[in-house]
Amino acid sequence: MKATATKARAARLTSLTEDLANIPEDAPFRVRLHYLFSQIEKEFEQLYLENQNLQEKLENATSNRESLASHEPRERERYGAVMPALATGGSSLTAATPSTSTQADEVGASFLAAASSTHKSLKAKLSSATGGSKVKASNKIKAQTSRIVSSFKAQTVVASVVREFGGHKDGIWQVAAKTGQPIIGTASADHTACIWGIESARCLLQYQGHAGSVNSIKFHQNRDLVLTGSGDGTAHIWQAAVNWEVTKKGHSSEEELDDSDEQVEDRDRVDTLRTPLCEFAGPGGHLSVVVAADWLSSMDQIITGSWDRTAILWDVETGQPLQPLTGHDHELTHVSAHPTQRLVVTASRDTTFRLWDFRDPIPAVSVFQGHTETVTSSVFARDDKVVSGSDDRTIKVWELRNMRSALATIRTDSSVNRLAVSTGGIIAIPHDNRQIRLFDLNGQRVARLPRTSRQGHRRMVSSVAWAEEPLLNCDLFSCGFDRRVFGWSIVLPKDN
Repeated sequence: MKATATKARAARLTSLTEDLANIPEDAPFRVRLHYLFSQIEKEFEQLYLENQNLQEKLENATSNRESLASHEPRERERYGAVMPALATGGSSLTAATPSTSTQADEVGASFLAAASSTHKSLKAKLSSATGGSKVKASNKIKAQTSRIVSSFKAQTVVASVVREFGGHKDGIWQVAAKTGQPIIGTASADHTACIWGIESARCLLQYQGHAGSVNSIKFHQNRDLVLTGSGDGTAHIWQAAVNWEVTKKGHSSEEELDDSDEQVEDRDRVDTLRTPLCEFAGPGGHLSVVVAADWLSSMDQIITGSWDRTAILWDVETGQPLQPLTGHDHELTHVSAHPTQRLVVTASRDTTFRLWDFRDPIPAVSVFQGHTETVTSSVFARDDKVVSGSDDRTIKVWELRNMRSALATIRTDSSVNRLAVSTGGIIAIPHDNRQIRLFDLNGQRVARLPRTSRQGHRRMVSSVAWAEEPLLNCDLFSCGFDRRVFGWSIVLPKDN
């Protein structure tokens, strides 16, 4: 019986060796890995069954030992005559054995020795069967597996909501952060735009000058001015001088206690503004909804994009159109200007975005093709790169000097809305499915911001905006159609 079991194991090991040799060298490492694991699993299953069989026989020997101690001598003799001794090559135990207890001990020891010998033999043969030329393949698979496992290691990004802003009566299309001041701006479908104090988390100023949905908002780089685009077909520049400092007073006298009700009223009162400093409309203007507007780097011109399939370059001082930008086949969805150069990108439902270069007297235009559905946003990033997001659920990173193919493609599970890129090169991606993801410019995933019943957006996330410097511990702002704005604290691995 021992010889038969040994031959069976040898046959299985030989089969395993042959199967390993039949795997093509150029087969995908995942296929080879799964195949190898399945073969090893089968081998250990056989080993387990053999050990179970030996365990049952050992238990029988133990129970028979107890039975022998209590039976009559004639019964002991008969049992001793037919009991095989597996440890000694199949010879029988004689009935004339002087000590029955000693016989049972020897039988148990024999079974243990057989089990140990079987395990060692199988281990040695398995090692020899997979040795030699197979060691190199095994090491290669191990190295590939290590890389796979390391790619799934938990990120050390720490992200949490530290501010929440609420007050709009409809969905919020865009959020923007002001450089150098702890304020943010929001553009809403409720026909208003709001300026919020980050520390107090309350609305400091509400602009009511538009007759339609406010679709975009951008701060002037140096002055207290705001640019908004609206569904009423116009763009407005308006004054946004607010007192964002939070007054902290103690109740040290009866007079301050008496004035507490008035202080509450002052705190809850929101200043409103209805008159713009400049309106961009009229002859030569847009014929449909203005979906986005942005300041050029010089701050003396703006760019607007519309559903009328055009973008227009405007003069801020005169409020007159300087140049229409035509060429898109469908409605525009987004416009964005370079922070330091006279460059503009326009995105459209025609699945393309275009780069407009105003550095020369005659503007040059480049068309970037690569998406299969609406391009929802395109923004400039560091190192002369452009990042585009689309309803085809991808984000692409492009180089300005090479418009033929993207440097990196990020594939996600939901449509992408108005994304933002930090000065450090981290892309914040807002999704229709209420998620916000972070990637770097190489297309590597950094983190996904937490979203639970108590934290995160409950409806589509429409826009995100990075703070160039942390504003009261807020690094990123997000808004959505749940009418809420969140300020996020994000600690990246290198900062943690």
